[in-house]
Amino acid sequence: MQVLGDGGIRIDVDIAGSGEQSIVLLAGFPLSRKIWDETVQQLATAHRVVRPDLRGMGTSAVSDGPYLMESLAGDVAAVLDALGIQQATLVGHSLGGYVALAFARMFTERLDALALVCSRLSADTPAQAKDRERLAERLLLEDEPDALVSAYAARLLSSETKERRPEILERVSEIIRGIDPRGAAAMLRGMAARSASDDIAPEIGVPVLVLSGALDAVVTLDEARSTASAFPRGTLVIARHSGHLPMIEEPSFTAAALEEWIGKITPASESGS
Repeated sequence: MQVLGDGGIRIDVDIAGSGEQSIVLLAGFPLSRKIWDETVQQLATAHRVVRPDLRGMGTSAVSDGPYLMESLAGDVAAVLDALGIQQATLVGHSLGGYVALAFARMFTERLDALALVCSRLSADTPAQAKDRERLAERLLLEDEPDALVSAYAARLLSSETKERRPEILERVSEIIRGIDPRGAAAMLRGMAARSASDDIAPEIGVPVLVLSGALDAVVTLDEARSTASAFPRGTLVIARHSGHLPMIEEPSFTAAALEEWIGKITPASESGS
C-alpha cells in the first residue's frame, strides 16, 4: 500500500493481520521494514500490524532533507489516517524510537502505548552530529551505500552474533545496501538536528516498554535502564544475546516479549482516556 505522507511524499506500507489493536513497527537507521519480518509473523496472528518504510528508506520515496523527526511523525500520522486508525501502539527501533517519541509529543491522544527498542531519549552530542554530517557528505559525493555498510553493519550486531552466525551480518548488510544514499544523507542530517525527548518522558502516561540488547554497543544496557525509569509506566526487557538488532538476533524472544507486553495493554479507546 502507498500513502502520501507529510508534504505529499510517497510512503510504502505493509499491513498484516487484523484485530482490535493496531501495532506500528518502525525500523532504525539505515534499515527498512524488513528487519521486522519475523516479528510481524507472530504479532499479526492477533493484531493489525502496520510497517511503513520511513521516507527515504526501503521502498518509500526520497525527498529533499533533512528529515526532521517531526516530519517523519507526520508521515506516520498520515498512514494511520489512510487506514482509518485513530489510536495505535508504536514500536520504534533506534531511529524509529526517535520518530515514535516525536509522534508521542505531537499526537499524544493517538498513542495507546509505546515501545522503544534499542533507542534513547537524548539528542546527539556535537561530536555525534558532526560524524553524521561527514557521513552524509560522503554518501552524496560517492552516491553508493558502501560507506553505510562499513559504518553500521558490523556495529549493529553483537560479537556473539558475528562470530557464530555470519549469515546475519550478510543479511543486515544486504538490507543496508538497499538504502538510497540520498535518503540516508537526509536522514543522518535529520537525526543530527533532533531534540532530546527526556522532557516529555514523565508526561507519557501510557505503558512504555524499553527492550534492550544486553550486548548493544550503540545504546548500552545502563542507558536503557535509565530510559525505562524515566517513564511513569516504563518496563525494561533485556535480550541477553543481542546487540542493537534483537528482532534479528533473537527474533523469537523479541516477538514473544512484545506479544506479552501488548497483551496487557487496554487500548485508549476502550479505557476512556
